[in-house]
Amino acid sequence: MYDLSIVLPVYKEACRVEKTMDEVARFIKGFDGSAEAVLVVDGSPDESALIIEDYLQRHPELPFRLISYAFNQGKGFAVKTGVLAAQGQLILMTDTDLSTPLRDYSKLLKGIAAGADIACGSRAVAGAEIGADPPLLRRLLSRVFNLLVRISGVHGIRDTQCGFKLFKAEAAKPIFEKMRIRAFAFDVELIARAKASDMRVVEIPVHWDYSGHSTVRVFSSGGKMLLDVFRLALRRVFFGRRHLDVRT
Repeated sequence: MYDLSIVLPVYKEACRVEKTMDEVARFIKGFDGSAEAVLVVDGSPDESALIIEDYLQRHPELPFRLISYAFNQGKGFAVKTGVLAAQGQLILMTDTDLSTPLRDYSKLLKGIAAGADIACGSRAVAGAEIGADPPLLRRLLSRVFNLLVRISGVHGIRDTQCGFKLFKAEAAKPIFEKMRIRAFAFDVELIARAKASDMRVVEIPVHWDYSGHSTVRVFSSGGKMLLDVFRLALRRVFFGRRHLDVRT
């Protein structure tokens, strides 16, 4: 059992995954407590898995674990796999590009210490620091997506899609065991299930930079995200809030 598990979904990250592991290693070495990193290679067609395997062979002292499977299942499935395999009392989900720096973990921890079950990093609340902005088309898609999120019944969270979230393991694992959305819109189901289960979800302002290298494609990935959230909204309409409650 660790104090903290860091879960990183990996897809087409061969160009920077080694640099990311260096950053994670530095964070863990300076961490006040015990920590591990779980890297989940989501059927990536590049050499991401090979690069990670080589890194782990060169640094056997690091508490890093690799989970890899052959076929791409989606970011939500990768995060679910990592969360369920994590051995930490707290679980930090972060994107491999580290668009939010790991030092902002301390900000999320304050939310957990104040009683939250899930602390969501946010780019949309007061105090957030935005460096490089994403392209205009991506920002427009985000606004449409956020509107549909509210229609689906997820209220009170302005930025569901920031890839920097901290969970209590005892709260997160029951949710992820029941998660159905496998792609990028999984965050919406995560928050919807948490709220339906009377868990406390808070939004914490963080620093964020658009990396310029994203596996989210505006039309293909964006269309799938909208469809997934629409389906979630329909399930809520026909089956009610109760069907999202992980306690039932």
